[in-house]
Amino acid sequence: MPLARSLSMTSLNGLPQCEDEDLPVEDLLLFEISWEVTNKVGGIYTVIQTKAKTTADEWGENYFLIGPYFEQNVKTQVEFSEPPNPAVKKAMDTMKSQGCQVFFGRWLIEGSPYVLLFDIGSAAWNLDKWKGEFWEVSNIGIPFHDREANDAVIFGSLTAWFLKELSCQFDDKPNIIAHFHEWQAGVGLILSRSQKLPVATIFTTHATLLGRYLCAASIDFYNNLDQFDIDKEAGERQIYHRYCMERASVHCAHVFTTVSQITATEAEHMLKKSPDVVTPNGLNIKKFSAMHEFQNLHSMYKARIQEFIRGHFYGHLDFDLDKTLFFFIAGRYEFSNKGADMFLEALSRLNFLLRVHKTDVTVIVFFIMPAKTNNFNVETLKGQAVRKQLWDTAQSVKEKFGRKLYNSLLKGEIPDLNKILDRDDISIMKRAIFTTQRHTLPPVTTHNMIDDSNDPILNTIRRIGLFNNRTDRVKVILHPEFLSSTSPLLPLDYEEFVRGCHLGVFPSYYEPWGYTPAECTVMGIPSVTTNLSGFGCFMQEHVADPAAYGIYIVDRRFRSPDESCNQLTQFLYGFCQQNRRQRIIQRNRTERLSDLLDWKYLGRYYMHARHLALSRTFPVKFEMEPSAPPKTEGFRFPRPSSVPPSPSVSQHSSPHHSEAEDEDEDERYDEDEEAERDRQNIKSPFSIGALPQGKKKQHGEYRN
Repeated sequence: MPLARSLSMTSLNGLPQCEDEDLPVEDLLLFEISWEVTNKVGGIYTVIQTKAKTTADEWGENYFLIGPYFEQNVKTQVEFSEPPNPAVKKAMDTMKSQGCQVFFGRWLIEGSPYVLLFDIGSAAWNLDKWKGEFWEVSNIGIPFHDREANDAVIFGSLTAWFLKELSCQFDDKPNIIAHFHEWQAGVGLILSRSQKLPVATIFTTHATLLGRYLCAASIDFYNNLDQFDIDKEAGERQIYHRYCMERASVHCAHVFTTVSQITATEAEHMLKKSPDVVTPNGLNIKKFSAMHEFQNLHSMYKARIQEFIRGHFYGHLDFDLDKTLFFFIAGRYEFSNKGADMFLEALSRLNFLLRVHKTDVTVIVFFIMPAKTNNFNVETLKGQAVRKQLWDTAQSVKEKFGRKLYNSLLKGEIPDLNKILDRDDISIMKRAIFTTQRHTLPPVTTHNMIDDSNDPILNTIRRIGLFNNRTDRVKVILHPEFLSSTSPLLPLDYEEFVRGCHLGVFPSYYEPWGYTPAECTVMGIPSVTTNLSGFGCFMQEHVADPAAYGIYIVDRRFRSPDESCNQLTQFLYGFCQQNRRQRIIQRNRTERLSDLLDWKYLGRYYMHARHLALSRTFPVKFEMEPSAPPKTEGFRFPRPSSVPPSPSVSQHSSPHHSEAEDEDEDERYDEDEEAERDRQNIKSPFSIGALPQGKKKQHGEYRN
């Protein structure tokens, strides 16, 4: 093929540059389509929101997001404006003239990308017609009672209509890349392809529909991937039409991507196609100017959590808060998929170990998983009120004591401590002590659950007997609501809460990526994940000894559930054995891994997918050398040579090792030296900046 009209895969403001003079680089437009643009439903919202800045830096004014219009979301998130691109404006005006409400503006997040929002309700009168057209194109029928699927048909039809109006203005020139996320956006892709629009299409599945359903049913999913009768399983769960929409989208797209290697394996069996590119999820990493600022934040927010604990456990506060560790699990209330079942079983075993070894460490575990509730638990609210009353009493007595002490010292007298506190003060303090007496155990839940008797977490707590008894070294608190800084109970945002904890535990069975452990890593908080999560597999690939860096990976794929539970218990027990200095060292190492999760690094995989889509859609104008996706060789953290942070990683020959051994080990640790060695092991991210003028790269040179 002649190379005169081929694609030089370089970046000018991040855009692929075509040598064809008829196609100015500015004319290439990138659209990302998702039901979760400005509309938070799950993790895809986080993917799009955090990736927006990197993509906007790469594409500038040529980057647009397409999503549904919901007034309650738009009010606080979108600043309306006129489209700067005349072609986009004309396509919108055409749709508006035919009765569809289309909104345009900037999404008020980092990067401020343009958003194009379709009002689904305004176009609902077309639903029957569009369902008929979709049937003619795909032979997929949508039942009337499935509102989500019906909304997906309207949203997809509007998207395809917009892309058609837009592409008509470019005289069939290859100007548009459309990236669709998940099956809700897939109808737009299927219709675009059926109409043969000159659009390069990409489809990303963040989790297969059927995979999530099968795992929720406690089926041995990963060991039977090749055994399932896919059509039968989808039909029995009444999601056959959704499954067909997802599978058709995968096979219609020019490029198919998934978010992790474990999901790639799943898609190969569930959707009958291997992904062309694996595009791991990232985050926007903000480094603190002071290296240990995140340690200070941990200390500050830990103190706030301790205040809540003082109230929640009033009357039973017979443990040392300075020797108390805070563990947590958070996410959607999917009892088995998120690993809450295994976590609770491991906590029961951990409680036994801590009691048998008579340790003075106490573990308090938070379950932050939203469920249906009536309101706050009265006993929990009372606990916080008692704590506040005690604080006010102590402050009052302290002020009175301080004033008398001050006056005595001014007179040059040593005060008689027996006279400084009078009988009234003693009475006030005794009354305060009596108010802390309680005849019930501290509650295991902060709210009144609507279906208490059938709640899987509460039923498991009843079975294993973790009722927050005085003798328990592991205590449990279920907070069935997302955290908020305005809460009267625990006034912390999620990020603040995570920073105040010691360990995040996410032993998921089904987790295509896993943003919760990734967020812990970025904030310097160690976490437990599994080799069935995308994040866990990613860390195994990039870190030689993940446990040394505070990433504990439970093997749930090649071990029995009981063996996995024992492994998790050992991780938790090993963490409890660490002293304070070892935890600080480990948090320093964990925070350094955040570079691995930066979109500045992971954005390269999305760039590769877009280049691949252009070369497949328009092979005459865009050519790309056959190549594998960007490699990650060299972007690896070796095992630290200094002291292991966890006793579980390096066991002592004697169970009663001396303090001198600890001191010798501490001397081996040099934070600055170790951090510098880690920085040298990271390749600089693939540059998306402008090239020096006059300099061109050869085909395929963008590869790493």
